Amino acid sequence: MSSVPNATPAVAFIPDTTSTRQYIGAWSVLSVLQYFAAEAAVIGAWAGPRPYDLRTGYISDLGAINCGIFDGREVCSPLNWLMNASFVVQGMGMLLGALLLSSGLLCVAARAGVRVRPGRRKPWLAAVWVRILTGTAGAGTVIVGLVPEDVGSGWHFAGAVMYFLAGAAALLVLGILWLHKSGMAWFILVCGGVSLAALVTGALTRMDIPEPGTLERLMGYPVTLGMATAGLVVAQRVHRHRKQVRAAAAVR
Repeated sequence: MSSVPNATPAVAFIPDTTSTRQYIGAWSVLSVLQYFAAEAAVIGAWAGPRPYDLRTGYISDLGAINCGIFDGREVCSPLNWLMNASFVVQGMGMLLGALLLSSGLLCVAARAGVRVRPGRRKPWLAAVWVRILTGTAGAGTVIVGLVPEDVGSGWHFAGAVMYFLAGAAALLVLGILWLHKSGMAWFILVCGGVSLAALVTGALTRMDIPEPGTLERLMGYPVTLGMATAGLVVAQRVHRHRKQVRAAAAVR
């Protein structure tokens, strides 16, 4: 008597690593690097009574709308609109990446011609969670940009926590998923680990330390760098495959 399988095995498929959707998604994530240029410009225009100090100044002080005393700190950022716009653009880039980069593509780290089996739950679920966490982090930094620290709303703090926590978690999951698939997996893992460790330190100390600006940047900078690295890996591999396909089509 032959046995009948309980379920039909999932059919393996090869993710499309040449689509415009994936290419736009990769560049959207890579665009988060604009944050560093915007921050440098805003710091250069700082008009407080004392020069802005990266070690002691909070990142959100750069987006404060009003000049004066906020939470015991003297803030005055004439280019606050630029900083807040940068937060929104950064968040939108991550949101677009989360929407456009497929789970299948993330499973194989955008390597051309590699098959994916949706029936293998762990890699597939990991890729799905990377997208969810990245989108959450992106939404958080959009909130940070739309609701500056000095408007009297708790949404700013909530958005910042969403960015730091979900961003670090996304990098840790992605780094593990990409082990043996990309040489940058370890860098992505380190970025996630540093950010999460800094976030835990900030929570335990309530940021009551000599250099809160340094600690906050250890929460945020690694997320930006890790996300940009992931975007770069995907963009390079998709671009290379697109060139190969065009070259092959031209020979025919």
